[in-house]
Amino acid sequence: MAQAAWDAVDIPTPSIGTNPALGDSGATVVGLDTWVWADGDTPATVTATATAGPVTATVTATASGLSLSAPDSTPHCSGFGTPWQPGMVEGSSDCTIVFGRASAHRASQTTPLRTSATYDVSYTATDGSSGALDPVTVTSTTELPVTEIQTVNVPTPNH
Repeated sequence: MAQAAWDAVDIPTPSIGTNPALGDSGATVVGLDTWVWADGDTPATVTATATAGPVTATVTATASGLSLSAPDSTPHCSGFGTPWQPGMVEGSSDCTIVFGRASAHRASQTTPLRTSATYDVSYTATDGSSGALDPVTVTSTTELPVTEIQTVNVPTPNH
C-alpha cells in the first residue's frame, strides 16, 4: 500500500535562485559568496496517501536541504538557503558557493552548478504498519556564468 502511494508521487527537481546575479546574464563573481536558495518549487516535505479497502497508507518524504557541486568551487550548504535581499549580511545564508575561477574558459561560457536534494521516505498505515522506504535523490543542473571583476590601479601624482 505504501509503495502504491509513493509510486504516485512526483518530486520536482530542485529549482534555485542565486545572488549575485549581474546584468542580463545573471552572472556571479569569482571569490564572492554566491547565495543559493531553493525557490517555491522545491518542497522540503512531500506527502502522498493511498487507500485500498479499509487500509490507508501515508508516505512522507523529507529533505533536510540542498547539496551543491560545481567545478572550481567550494560549496557550503546545510539547509535550503535564504533568498538574498538588499541589506542582508554576508555569511547569513546556510547555502553558499564560492567560485575560484571564471567560466570564460568553458565552451558554454558557463559553469554547471549541480543541485541535489535527498529525501528520506517513511510511511504509516491505518493497520498499524510503518517503516522506511528507499531514499530518493533529485538533481538539477543550472548553467551559471561566473565572471571576474578587475580593477585598474591608477597612481595619483604627488603634489
